[in-house]
Amino acid sequence: MWLGKWNVSYLDALFEGRPEKLSVQDVSEILGMTKPGVYKWLKEGVIPAYKIGSTWLILRDELKETLRAGANSKKPDEA
Repeated sequence: MWLGKWNVSYLDALFEGRPEKLSVQDVSEILGMTKPGVYKWLKEGVIPAYKIGSTWLILRDELKETLRAGANSKKPDEA
């Protein structure tokens, strides 16, 4: 199965070995973003997460499913 231009197994590999609860640093590494950019997306609701006090709780599987569901590119054979 394809996710945009990436095979879904690529998405699985991207999250392989990651803990169930991700830090902002983890997410910035996964998405190739800066930490301030991740915080901005957290506040805007782009990245699924829960704010407990001043701490963000980001669940690996929720982020992975959001990325899977949010793919907006056609498969290479549909282009």
